Amino acid sequence: NLTSKAILLYDEWIKDADPRLEGWPLMSSPFPTTFIIGTYVYFVTSLGPKLMENKKPFELRQIMTFYNFSVVALSLYMTYEFLMSGWATGYSFRCDIVDYSRSPTALRMVRTCWLYFFSKFIELLDTIFFVLRKKNNQVTFLHVFHHSIMPWTWWFGVKFAAGGLGTFHALLNCIVHVVMYTYYGICSLGPAYHKYLWWKKYMTTIQLVQFIMITVHIGQIYIMDDCPYQYPIFMFIIWLYGSMFLVLFLHFWYHAYTKGQRLPKMAKNGISKDQ
Repeated sequence: NLTSKAILLYDEWIKDADPRLEGWPLMSSPFPTTFIIGTYVYFVTSLGPKLMENKKPFELRQIMTFYNFSVVALSLYMTYEFLMSGWATGYSFRCDIVDYSRSPTALRMVRTCWLYFFSKFIELLDTIFFVLRKKNNQVTFLHVFHHSIMPWTWWFGVKFAAGGLGTFHALLNCIVHVVMYTYYGICSLGPAYHKYLWWKKYMTTIQLVQFIMITVHIGQIYIMDDCPYQYPIFMFIIWLYGSMFLVLFLHFWYHAYTKGQRLPKMAKNGISKDQ
């Protein structure tokens, strides 16, 4: 009886999904996405470290260089598409509702949202590279949680509300990823290029600004008199997401930089590279 009730509830709920996504990859139900994320979490937290325990770290510099700069290119493309499908062509940055029509602009936004959702699976390779290189200290709760929650929540966003003010954080995230993966790409080129990475601390600041902007933008819905956005629950989830990650990144900032745990050894000793 419980199973039957659950199936009926699911059928009742899914019937309100966006029909434009019928037949799209990974969009039939949330279960494929849930399975992929579950497999990812199990591999990076348990299976992967066990398999690598008695093995030498893989040398993945060339693969990682290609990967990082490919993500930069993809992020630039998605930034452009988000801008052209709404954020630079008519959105007000206030109460922007989802356009469920089949106009070229609306369908362009749907395709961009799905591509952004799919890009979150590509980014799971970040953690897999950590495991294969035996950098297990970088497989933190913040890292794994962030990489896990994004594709799962975005499945629902794409399935029900591909567009409108709920995509502002995706636009910002793409812009931030251009900066982040450029940093990772330069880092993967080798020690000779590390002198160009003096701006690492500012990268974390950019991430913090991102979450502040997300929280402020989405918080507008609570002070606007009449905003007929179709799925207010998504607004609450995005606000919760922005606030939560703002706190987590502030915690990271404090331990990494204020307490000096992530500063270079020479900087900790008060000695600069030039000296």
